[in-house]
Amino acid sequence: MARIVVLYNTDYDAEQATLTGLDVTSVRESAKAITRALAEAGHTVELTGVHGIEVYSVLATIREQKHDLLFNLCESMDNNSLNEPTFAGLLDLFGIRYTGADLLALASCLHKQRTKDILLANNVPTPPYRYLVDDGSLADPALEALDYPWFVKLAHEDASLGITEANLVHDVAELRTRSRELMTEFKQAVIAERYVAGREINVTVLGNGSTARTLPLHEIDFAAMPSDRPHIVSYAAKWEESHVDYVGTKPVPLRAATPELVAAVEAVALAAYRAIELRDYGRVDLRVDAEGRPWVIDVNPNPDISPDAGASRAAAAAGLSYPLFVGEIARIALAR
Repeated sequence: MARIVVLYNTDYDAEQATLTGLDVTSVRESAKAITRALAEAGHTVELTGVHGIEVYSVLATIREQKHDLLFNLCESMDNNSLNEPTFAGLLDLFGIRYTGADLLALASCLHKQRTKDILLANNVPTPPYRYLVDDGSLADPALEALDYPWFVKLAHEDASLGITEANLVHDVAELRTRSRELMTEFKQAVIAERYVAGREINVTVLGNGSTARTLPLHEIDFAAMPSDRPHIVSYAAKWEESHVDYVGTKPVPLRAATPELVAAVEAVALAAYRAIELRDYGRVDLRVDAEGRPWVIDVNPNPDISPDAGASRAAAAAGLSYPLFVGEIARIALAR
């Protein structure tokens, strides 16, 4: 068994609470749950939080203690989630072995236009897109000829931040209006991509390179969504339990799927995982069109693996208890 330190960031808590109103104790509780799971799996485990500039002294101490592995749960540094890749780079600089994606993969996924370009370069099906950074790009006449509806989202965020029903746009006027609203509110660029109407499937992947494997597939059940609302996973669907979108977007095991569809979804998800060069674990989100073709709409490095997260549900469906699931991630990282 290994000596593992579980490291999570505490410097983002105050800002996260201010921006989202979320209970930031959930970050700590997730880290504690992972620590308990690793201990139950037989490892010697230490839990450590890191804040701001103290990162250097914390990493120096971890290096001196010669842990076998650092379980990386740091999603920001110095109050900025854009520094998540920088933190992974520091781990490389300090020579500390860690779980999950490296700097390059994290940066590629943090800039969604790069993710799209990598997928397209590797012939992984993903909807056509436009990167909209200012009023100049929004004025491009080519936007008028797009095959609407399209979907807009922030270029540098996850957790569905900024997504409402208005993000599904049906013409160029709606695209420009919603894009300007997002740019003004969040001070960042926007990705617009062709909307794929159909099933939304989440694929959790474990492993590296040619040995990466998918866990049982899950999909979003939109059956309880009111008929006047689009079948999308909005911010409210993830975080506001009293909202109609929360009730109308339940993740469930994939149902009534042919073997051909399952094989196609798994193949595309693995191709995306490998193209972005994710490590150890990750999640790929896809939409399936009317012809049964899967399209990648998001690639998630280091996704949430708290006990009630989608990745853990997929692991349970594969027969992996929570300690076995977290322990498997550690085993994969140690074998890398």
